[in-house]
Amino acid sequence: MMKNEIEATTDYTYLGLFTGAGGMDLGSEQAGFIHREPNEILDYAIETLKINRPDWDLHRGDVGEYTPSFKKGLDVLLAGFPCQGFSLGGNRDENDERNTLYKEVIRIAHIMQLRVIVMENVLNLRTMQHPETGKPFARQIAEELAAIGYTTKFDFFRVSEHGVPQTRRRFIFIAYKADTLKHFRFPRPQKDTTIRDFVFELGQDLSIKLPNHDPQWGFKSYAHTETGAAFDPSEQAIPVRLSRTASEGTPIRDFDSPFPAIDTATVWGWAIGNVTAERIDKDRDNAMYVRNPESTAKLWRIKASKLRSFTAREYARIQTFPDDWVFYGNNKRELQLQIRNAGALHLLLSHLLS
Repeated sequence: MMKNEIEATTDYTYLGLFTGAGGMDLGSEQAGFIHREPNEILDYAIETLKINRPDWDLHRGDVGEYTPSFKKGLDVLLAGFPCQGFSLGGNRDENDERNTLYKEVIRIAHIMQLRVIVMENVLNLRTMQHPETGKPFARQIAEELAAIGYTTKFDFFRVSEHGVPQTRRRFIFIAYKADTLKHFRFPRPQKDTTIRDFVFELGQDLSIKLPNHDPQWGFKSYAHTETGAAFDPSEQAIPVRLSRTASEGTPIRDFDSPFPAIDTATVWGWAIGNVTAERIDKDRDNAMYVRNPESTAKLWRIKASKLRSFTAREYARIQTFPDDWVFYGNNKRELQLQIRNAGALHLLLSHLLS
């Protein structure tokens, strides 16, 4: 079982903005920091936080209308402001109104005069230009922080080199007042973390009981085929990509490498028994669900005796959530949005703050 382990107790306090399911906050808690107050707008994410940390003083609502209940005495402000307007997986629109939500972080930091600000987002902040100044958003944010007295350091990380079993890359800002962190250095990359210790057991043993985990063979798909053919019972289930069938990379993964980035668009699962994957030419004149009739891309097709999709817990493990962190949602999409948007930052953030 993956556990929530506190590395060391400190007297430092923190506050979270854009808290979501609590990924950044949990990483800070694991580093020994004391939680004060999170802000979040999504009802189902608020319910997740209430289930897991009923003692947290949650503030529900639009961050633009939020002012912390106390004006001083906090050490760290955490903010994973929305990435949809910046992300390669989103619309990459420099005018997306969510791109300016970083200004709410600066507003609250200015009010509270915190010692340290930690912000995270996607890599595209390095290059996407602010529509008004023409500067890369990363540079624009650093300059606006400087205007209220903060020195900023930023860098990007391949999270598999910091204890997270994904190749996902995240962009991190550390901003600090005066000499608070003048000797701060970002952690050095380590050996890649593989998925074996995170999901192998869940793929092989469907009897394991965990929250948000009800694995069922029988994935229904027009693209992939569950054959029902007999197979050697000693055969191992292997992780496979069930969506993005036009992707260049093979949909079959191994256990001794990091996983690709967990995002909100890609469906992953398991296959066992006589597993094959081949690329075919799709009949785009007569087939169902043709999105781009002009495409000539070959599509991956998986066949196996049994197929199933990942459970929410399996996604959560790859995001390094502990098994006792329970997710609330009215449907599968609400669960997956919380987990996949969490940024896989728990271990990376605990390294940064330790």
